[in-house]
Amino acid sequence: MPTVEDAKMRMDDALEALRREFATVRTGKATPALLDTVRVDAYGSKMPVNQVATISTPDASLIVVQPFDKSLLAEVEKAIMTADLGLNPANDGNIIRVPIPPLNEERRKEYVKVARGMAEDGRIALRNVRREARKTLEHAERDGDISADDLERAEKELEKVTHEHVEHVDDALGRKEHELLEV
Repeated sequence: MPTVEDAKMRMDDALEALRREFATVRTGKATPALLDTVRVDAYGSKMPVNQVATISTPDASLIVVQPFDKSLLAEVEKAIMTADLGLNPANDGNIIRVPIPPLNEERRKEYVKVARGMAEDGRIALRNVRREARKTLEHAERDGDISADDLERAEKELEKVTHEHVEHVDDALGRKEHELLEV
């Protein structure tokens, strides 16, 4: 059934989006993905920091940001500070060093809650895809494009695909929680 295949592809996309979101949740280790949500006022518009600077992680507790254009140094630093990531960048005139402080227990638990919220949003996205696919299938049956038996088979397949994707969300959440609570 094309509709089930379309739904599966859209669910795969939702899962990939969730994985990208999980990458932005801090685990105490420095990764360039931590700055993915940072937007810099540059050249008259808000741009992702990775489009105006090189981001590297020389060690597990430091992110180094080197703007392509030195005139953006202050803007990039300001954007990192105001991004509400709990990070304090230090500008030395050429590069910006962003030390990653170790997470305390309270902050770890807070991040677990954030990750759980992201996972629930992912599950909701999967259910929305399932609902839309079901509507499409029911319309096709009403219009006589598919038989009642085909509809039933497609709905069972859709339910199976949805269940598999929800399990993937739960697995990803479990891994992220383990990563966050690991000291």
